[in-house]
This record gives sequence, structure tokens and C-alpha cells, in this order.
Amino acid sequence: AGGAFAVPAIIPASALGRGGAVAPSERIVMGAIGVGGRGTGDMGWMLGEADVQFVAVCDVQQGNRERARNLVNSRYGNQDCAAFRDLREVFAQRPDLDAVLIATGDRWHAPASILAMQAGLDVYCEKPGALTIAEGQALVAAEARYGRVFQTGAQQIGRASCRVRV
Repeated sequence: AGGAFAVPAIIPASALGRGGAVAPSERIVMGAIGVGGRGTGDMGWMLGEADVQFVAVCDVQQGNRERARNLVNSRYGNQDCAAFRDLREVFAQRPDLDAVLIATGDRWHAPASILAMQAGLDVYCEKPGALTIAEGQALVAAEARYGRVFQTGAQQIGRASCRVRV
């Protein structure tokens, strides 16, 4: 019986979502694929969201990978962010992900998004989501088939300008 009273002293309030913290079960665990200028910009505003936690970055260019990894590690004050060169490694080695940011070169947006949805991840993808009608149809089919969420971003549109006006 005495152990039951000691439990609150062992579990920090932040793990329970108290004191302004987001409980781990309520966080969106993310990876970023394509972390050049646009991808790093997207990742930067997402890092400011309390319910988002980046744990992996991926880019074919080592400089981009390291810069993004350092940005994530600096934000969280640790060295936990994994860095990958190949997006397939992200899907294979990070089963803890809930979603990915995709900001690769335009020709890779649809293929990378489809692979991510096949891996069971939700996707925020920079525009254009697809380059052809066939790619767009494949994205819609993958979203339905795998029961995932796919969202295409639009540059230069702030959150305030997206409000519905009546």
C-alpha cells in the first residue's frame, strides 16, 4: 500500500502532460525527409509546436543532414536525433515515427509520400504533391489503401490567412 503513494513522486508531471508539457502519448513523433532550405524552414516552424517531436532527419547531402540534426538536437538539448542518407532507412529503422515531413526535390514528393504511407506514416509534403495526374491519383489511392493522412503544404500562406471568413 505504501508503494501506491510513492508512485506520484517517481513519475514526473511532464510525463503525465501536466505543468504545460505535452504527454508523450499526445506527441506527434516525426522524421524530416529532404532538409535543404525549404525542408529546414518547415521543420523550424514545426519544432516550435509543443506536440511535435522530431527524432530523425534524412537528406542525400551530408551538410543538410548535419545542419538539420544539429537544429533538432539544439531544440531538445540532447544528441538523440538520428540522421539518414536514404529515406528507406528511415522507414526501416524508425518504427516509432507517426508522421514525416517531405521536402525533397519535386520529382521525389509523390514516390516518397507513397513509401511513407506504405510504412504506416502520415505525411506533410511540400508542394507540389505530385507532378502528374497519375501521380496524384496514386497518392489518393495510397492514402485510402493505407488509411493515412496526406497533406500538401503551400508556401507563403500563414496560419492566420487560412481562417474561414463568414
